[in-house]
Amino acid sequence: MNRNMNQWFEDFSNGSMRALARIISLVENDEPIDDDLRDQLYQRTGQAYRIGITGPPGAGKSTLVNQMTKLYRQQGKTVGIIAVDPTSPFTGGALLGDRVRMDDHTLDSGVFIRSMATRGSLGGLAAKAQEAADMLDAFGKDIVIYETVGVGQSELDIVEAADTTLVVLVPESGDSVQAMKAGLMEIADIFVMNKADREGADRALRELSAMLHLRPAQAWNPPVKKAVAMKNDGVIDILETIGKHRHHLEDGDLLTRKRKQRFVKTVHALVSYRLKQDFWDETARQILEGHIESLDQKKTSPYRAAKQLMANYREGVR
Repeated sequence: MNRNMNQWFEDFSNGSMRALARIISLVENDEPIDDDLRDQLYQRTGQAYRIGITGPPGAGKSTLVNQMTKLYRQQGKTVGIIAVDPTSPFTGGALLGDRVRMDDHTLDSGVFIRSMATRGSLGGLAAKAQEAADMLDAFGKDIVIYETVGVGQSELDIVEAADTTLVVLVPESGDSVQAMKAGLMEIADIFVMNKADREGADRALRELSAMLHLRPAQAWNPPVKKAVAMKNDGVIDILETIGKHRHHLEDGDLLTRKRKQRFVKTVHALVSYRLKQDFWDETARQILEGHIESLDQKKTSPYRAAKQLMANYREGVR
């Protein structure tokens, strides 16, 4: 390790929140990190329990995360939060700013909150969120929470990195549930019907339960929990249910298998992301520009252009 990295690692090892923030920034910004440092940090992982929280925008996910964090802190557990936000078109930074929404934890040294921006590109985001979670794990956080802004494919990829995944809905989420039914059904370990004091909540719960009954019986059947996160109603029950799911995974050695699968998926994601970065060099861009210039004559199909680009890349690798 170079001297600068060595100092960051030493500060990180001594519990410096600044060093933690700095290392996560290196990850997020694709800045080079010494492989030895990555290895040493990764050797410290495996203790944190990871919780993924997703659902349609406006479902109250941040409020729920806020209340869960309070309860975990009351239990003496430290918490790291990775909030993946949409990107400001002006600054390129995270737009929703979960730090603003979680003011209660600003001065709590046992809580670390990091907003990660999509920056208009989903490539590699899941891998970056995963590596940021690894840093929080290595730092010694007991609980790591991923919170995403929606239920699109990028969000599903991110929460797949969790040990337990919560899908948060509201009574008005019916159309969203129908649209995302397959993905939600596959990733959810626990469903939370938030804002359950609203009109139509009971009907929404019945509809969701009916959908779940169509699933084949499994060792763990995702329960549906009612909550009003704003009032802290039902949040204790949610934490208890997360604990039950954790025991279910640990008792059957499923947690170990899940983490091995996560390792493989992370490697795949990193390789895909880095190959994409390497592929689009200046020569590849010039080849593509040449095809675009002849687009009006329709002389070349996109398939032939892709074939030429691949041939150029293979030649460069050799």
